[in-house]
Amino acid sequence: MTALALSSPVAVVGTGTMGQGIAQVALVAGHPVRLYDAAPGRAQDAADAIGARLDRLVEKERLTGADRDAARARLLPAESLAELADCALVVEAVVERLDVKQELFRELEEVVGEDCLLATNTSSLSVAAIGGALRNPGRFVGLHFFNPAPLLPLVEVVSGFATDVTSATRAYETARAWGKTPVACADTPGFIVNRIARPFYAEAFAVHEAQGADPATIDAVLRECGGFRMGAFELTDLIGQDVNESVTHSVWQAFFQDVRFTPSLAQRRLVESGRLGRKSGHGWYDYAEDAERDEPETADKQPQPAYVVAEGDLGPASELLSLIREAGIPVREEEEDHGTRLVLPSGGQLALADGQTSVEFRDVVYFDLALDYRRATRIALSASQDTSSATLAEAVGLFQGLGKAVSVIGDVPGMIVARTVARIVDLAHDAVAKGVATEEDVDTAMRLGVNYPMGPFEWSRRLGRGWAYDLLDELHVREPSGRYAPSLALYRHAYASDKREGSTS
Repeated sequence: MTALALSSPVAVVGTGTMGQGIAQVALVAGHPVRLYDAAPGRAQDAADAIGARLDRLVEKERLTGADRDAARARLLPAESLAELADCALVVEAVVERLDVKQELFRELEEVVGEDCLLATNTSSLSVAAIGGALRNPGRFVGLHFFNPAPLLPLVEVVSGFATDVTSATRAYETARAWGKTPVACADTPGFIVNRIARPFYAEAFAVHEAQGADPATIDAVLRECGGFRMGAFELTDLIGQDVNESVTHSVWQAFFQDVRFTPSLAQRRLVESGRLGRKSGHGWYDYAEDAERDEPETADKQPQPAYVVAEGDLGPASELLSLIREAGIPVREEEEDHGTRLVLPSGGQLALADGQTSVEFRDVVYFDLALDYRRATRIALSASQDTSSATLAEAVGLFQGLGKAVSVIGDVPGMIVARTVARIVDLAHDAVAKGVATEEDVDTAMRLGVNYPMGPFEWSRRLGRGWAYDLLDELHVREPSGRYAPSLALYRHAYASDKREGSTS
């Protein structure tokens, strides 16, 4: 099954930001495009807005004047659904209400031909539930674009319970012909991106609610240590707290209030107070012109330790040993069967976040996971009230000696980046095991849909197959609500790896 011919008319119903974006994508690809909106005059306004954006593309030399003129000639506002009768594809981008979408598609089915492909851009509703209103749900599919649709390459192509393979394939190939990167996924709450991305927000909020660190510090650690483009607090302020919370709540409800997707009470209070982010002038941060910028907590300068003793290779943080030597700090190595820590001159220990807490041990400081320890510009450290000041000072001085800013947070098990990445990896394995998507499509979706520095399975391979399971298992012991219980898929993944390694030793 091939993509729709460029001569085939495409309709977009709903002319808000997303509807206009989808229409622009189809238009620039070469299709005749019809715009329809139930509100009088909206379709014409949307056509004018798209025309203005085409003008800007010409100014930026991304589109020729002739191509712009041809595209404008192909763009037609429609005053009624009847004018969409000859369309080969209709994409809906109206309000996220099941009853509204169902009624729209019932009306469309009376208008369009039997071979017309019907698609919804829903991000939170069940494709099967929307398509269930149709006489022929086999031709109904999800085409979930990401905002802004003309710029972001990802499209989730969602097959509902009754979607025909030919319909899903045609939608997939059409999205690819439009210059997008489609990924195929099953009709599950949140699809790929909104399902697997929940821990990025949830764990940042949880650390804040536990008084582990303030928003600016957590955001800085996620960016400068974790390699994420934005921190969770600044990103939700950009998205809109109400929008982000709504998606979280929808996924949580759709999974029958699964504790792994529980919404944040702190975010709920933010929404209730009207602090919705940039669009309201205040969210986690204050966006008033005269507001002072919130800065991350950064430790004062400390002397670097005279030496360190390495017990084991530090696992995912093994690159630190080279960095320490390059900084001129002697490293004494001791072989340990299970050692993954540094011993400081004070006798205290420095260990990679593993889901345990500092207060459980004598004089231990934890450091967070980094995407790339060489390129990271900030490291988070975690200590308890019982950690000696000398050990903490040496730990701070060590990372400062490597050229890193240091943020000391509370005694939070799993810290910030480590617990976030572990949960993302877990949800990714769980999704693949349940047939939501392939590993390759999950990695593609998370890189392109939310700009993660790497996909969950890329992370899993880099960190070691048992790393996420072990960290979450420790977290689950300390917070046995089920939120951190590793999935069966992750357990099987880690156990199978250990078994294979054991059989070849």
